[in-house]
Amino acid sequence: MSNNWNLQQDLQHIVDSCERELKELSSANIFITGGTGFIGCWMLEAIRYSNLTLNTNIRATILTRSIVNFKSKATHLADYELFNFIEGDVSSFISPAESYSHLIHAATDASADLNENNPLQMFNTVLQGTKRALDFAVEKDIKNVLFLSSGAVYGQQPWEMKNVPESWLGGPNCVDARATYAEAKRAAEMLCAIYMKQFGLKVSIARIFALLGPYLSLGIHFAAGNFIRDAMLMKKVVVNGDGLPCRSYLYASDLTIWLFKMLADKRHLPPLNVGSDESISVGELAKKVSSLVGSGEYEIMAKPDMGWNPGIYVPNTDLAHKELGVKRTVSLDEAIIRTAMWNGWKG
Repeated sequence: MSNNWNLQQDLQHIVDSCERELKELSSANIFITGGTGFIGCWMLEAIRYSNLTLNTNIRATILTRSIVNFKSKATHLADYELFNFIEGDVSSFISPAESYSHLIHAATDASADLNENNPLQMFNTVLQGTKRALDFAVEKDIKNVLFLSSGAVYGQQPWEMKNVPESWLGGPNCVDARATYAEAKRAAEMLCAIYMKQFGLKVSIARIFALLGPYLSLGIHFAAGNFIRDAMLMKKVVVNGDGLPCRSYLYASDLTIWLFKMLADKRHLPPLNVGSDESISVGELAKKVSSLVGSGEYEIMAKPDMGWNPGIYVPNTDLAHKELGVKRTVSLDEAIIRTAMWNGWKG
């Protein structure tokens, strides 16, 4: 399929897989924070495609830091008549006059550089942004909220635990500043629990793990994106650490299906892991990426790993399969190839 792949095929797969949920969202008016990032773009693409193919008439207001920057990134989304973009900061945005049926709180800055060099800003952005979003939901009487959390809330997954379940009550090291992002997401989930109890909100929490797909930036701290970027340039793919940490990668179309099923679900869902349960070491990932889209050359430097999680970061997704009826449909090889093709790789 890779040779003939295009984004419309992914969008059709999304619509086919959650047609019932999208129709249940017909005429919804959704407020989205973080709607111009990687995940947000996929949500917007799916809403637009659903409107065009299923006549769902879903509207969305998207909070963004720069409308101009987003227009240069995705003009067809920025100009779409059922999308309204407002500029503002997630921690202090001014409430629009409209009423909304749903809120997707996706705004966060998962920047490794920010986490390392300005952890206080990282913590405040996640926590204050979540509080502002939840206050907005109370103000507008929005009962259905989807909060995009992170698998980072589990902290260091034990090596003997190959797939971490939602029931595991481990956590980040709260006196290690490298865990700032993880600890902030934990605190944000507690805010969601407080607002559910005190204000009657229905908040679905998606604990998202590593991802691949179009719109993923290849130039930031994500190892898979860096590997794809270098392989496409026919450079040797280099692993700075020992290559032993394990990750898994869910393709963006599968992610989008899972999230829309959570958004449309009328039940009070437990927090759900959203990711692939197929583990691969970073060293093996480098080898795979280079062989699929590059020269086949890779090197493991075996330097000390200074990242926030030098171990396993792979979810158990049995609960999501049970509650939502979802499954991973795009293989890791295919996810790598489609991500490369989106970024100009010709095969």
